[in-house]
Amino acid sequence: MQTSGQISPRTGNVLLMIGTMKGVFLLSSNSTRSRWKVSGPHFTGQVVYALAYDGRAGKQRIWASPQSWFYGTVLAHSDDFGSNWSVPETANVKFPEDTGLSLKQIWQIEPGRDDEPDVLYCGVEPASLFKSTDAGETWSLVRGLHDHPHRPRWEPGGGGLCLHTILLHPTDRNKMYVAISTGGVYKTDDGGSTWRAVNKGVSAEFLPDKYPEFGQCVHKVAMHTSQPDRLFLQNHGGLFRSFNGGESWESMANGVPSDFGFPIVSHPHEPDTFYIVPLDYEMRCVPEAKLRVYRTQDAGKTWKPLTRGLPQKRAYETILRDSMTADQLDPAGIYFGTRSGKIYGSANNGNSWKLILDDLPPVTCVKAAVVGGEIQTKKSTSKKKTGTKRATKKPARATRKGK
Repeated sequence: MQTSGQISPRTGNVLLMIGTMKGVFLLSSNSTRSRWKVSGPHFTGQVVYALAYDGRAGKQRIWASPQSWFYGTVLAHSDDFGSNWSVPETANVKFPEDTGLSLKQIWQIEPGRDDEPDVLYCGVEPASLFKSTDAGETWSLVRGLHDHPHRPRWEPGGGGLCLHTILLHPTDRNKMYVAISTGGVYKTDDGGSTWRAVNKGVSAEFLPDKYPEFGQCVHKVAMHTSQPDRLFLQNHGGLFRSFNGGESWESMANGVPSDFGFPIVSHPHEPDTFYIVPLDYEMRCVPEAKLRVYRTQDAGKTWKPLTRGLPQKRAYETILRDSMTADQLDPAGIYFGTRSGKIYGSANNGNSWKLILDDLPPVTCVKAAVVGGEIQTKKSTSKKKTGTKRATKKPARATRKGK
């Protein structure tokens, strides 16, 4: 793997942020999404599970959570698309001493609402929520969730006791959801002061009580901002939906080869359209070694496999919970990365797919953004062959504050 230099996306370009077990890679393309420039690795050799792009209030900031064997896990950011990184000397997200806890991993970075441009959230392991009100300079533990009486009985899932999903209600600042493995879905109606479990109908087949109040191994939850009281959930065995803000859930595992999987992604413009990648429960690879993305366009009543351009033989692929994403263009771009280091993308809502990269370390996270926040419509699909172009400028420079 050769180190590439910087990228300089223009307004309206798509930015793909790829976290891997060995660093971060940044990709950019114009609205055709037919060819990509690649920059990276950044944070060479460090595992990165969380990435985010913050374009609020004129910013063009990329957030990353590199984990160094020496420094531990920190939140770093770049304001020039990876040419330079601001990395704190010590952990900028850390538990207060009275908790007796230490940070193991940052699993999620979530910018606040558009009208609160200095607010950010992050979900961590051991399962907790942190909030910043000064654009990431300082972070505070959300005590309402941390002090919840259920906490002593939360158990780690296969990936640890992690808070991996943060969903903000788009118009009501008091409402917010988080998901924990294994704890389930929790909701606040008062801005984080108090939280309650909202898992009614979500199964936990590995527990004596198959439908407990909490303790479910939720893998990912998604919502569409135009209908925020409708939630869609990929469980550790089970696909569920809620049309009442999580107060109750019902199964939507209709016509899928497996109800086990990790990611679930909403279409940016169609509130009834969601995407999943089912996995075989035992092998944790795609069923029958066929790489298929499943799409529902009727809010989970039916699912259709999307296979055009994806390998249907000997594709022993695994896609993790944050390794699938969508951009904001129209038609929407849908992207996912695999544990074998491949990045696939679709520029037409998932109808067909192309291999973008196939030589990365194991992929842990894929996030997409449109630079400048502009939504563009592509009238026709380009017939050019998808490819990548390695940037040739100097490698990105990571600088720790104070150095």
